[in-house]
Amino acid sequence: MSSELLDALNHLEKEKGISREVLLEAIEAALISAYRKNFNQAQNVRIDLNLDKGTMRVFARKEVVEEVFDPRLEISLEDARRINPNYQVEDVVELEVTPRDFGRIAAQTAKQVVTQRVREAERGIIYSEFIDREEDIMNGIVQRIDSRYIYISLGKIEALLPTSEQMPNEQYKPHDRIKVYITKVEKTQKGPQIFVSRTHPGLLKRLFENEVPEIYDGTVEIKSVAREAGDRSKISVHSDNPEVDPVGSCVGPKGQRVQVIVNELKGEKIDIVKWSDDPVVFVANALSPSKVLDVIVHEEEKATTVIVPDYQLSLAIGKRGQNARLAAKLTGWKIDIKSETDAREAGIYPRDEDPLLTSASIQNEDSYDPDFEDENE
Repeated sequence: MSSELLDALNHLEKEKGISREVLLEAIEAALISAYRKNFNQAQNVRIDLNLDKGTMRVFARKEVVEEVFDPRLEISLEDARRINPNYQVEDVVELEVTPRDFGRIAAQTAKQVVTQRVREAERGIIYSEFIDREEDIMNGIVQRIDSRYIYISLGKIEALLPTSEQMPNEQYKPHDRIKVYITKVEKTQKGPQIFVSRTHPGLLKRLFENEVPEIYDGTVEIKSVAREAGDRSKISVHSDNPEVDPVGSCVGPKGQRVQVIVNELKGEKIDIVKWSDDPVVFVANALSPSKVLDVIVHEEEKATTVIVPDYQLSLAIGKRGQNARLAAKLTGWKIDIKSETDAREAGIYPRDEDPLLTSASIQNEDSYDPDFEDENE
């Protein structure tokens, strides 16, 4: 043993963030393993390391007994009292059994065990660090790509971006810098495994939290998110402060705040709507940019019938039903959309108030849509 070991411990403690106590435990375990393996000894032993003096000694631990059945683990009371007359039965005697050439053999055998223990300690530190980052976003760098995953470097570890979590409108190349949402952190035999996503609604929520100070400080709250990644998303927001416009806060001056997020998501359109605890108002807002004439609420079925002007029907439904589908996800209500003409023919619009139903004529102005043009098929 020499000062080189002490230098190595200090280096690992600084570079790897592993405490000296953990490293010493690993070294002692490795030396015990080396002693038992190379000297065919099965007795209990203790390793004494003196880093200041650079010494290493091996002590066999034997229990004091009246009659010895296994000399590797036991010592007679008579022999024990030759060492120290104060020993009693069931005491433990330590005898130095350090072999002459143990240093060389121990160094060779212990190296692999120490490396493994150090690796396990590193994995534990990484797991502890990243388990607290679940449901958070991080900046990463694309390392490599195969048929199942994109491997994203998060600094100390590579995360896995599955094909199902990749945005269809994005092309990924090595060295690209991207923001990812951590969905799951697992412990495995090979160490921590981290799964990330670019399609999760949580990514959109975290991006708004980072970009909008009013959301970060709690003045504005994100109530719900509905997302079809790479194409369109809807987000509902609310503020208890009547002087704060939650939609305007998210949009930002001249749309700057929301535009930063749109750019990060490679052009994904984002509708921002004002949340309401009144399903009539909330559903109408959620169907933005379509105008809504009336919302009929069926409480027991948690369903709504929405009447829109004839010329707004395709806009309300959206391309391949996307606008209505996202609005339903955002609000948690089923939405059946009818044109004004169909509603009149069905006799449900205009109508007398039914005590079992609630309705309101809505002008859904409390929303932001990135483009008001009718893009629907």
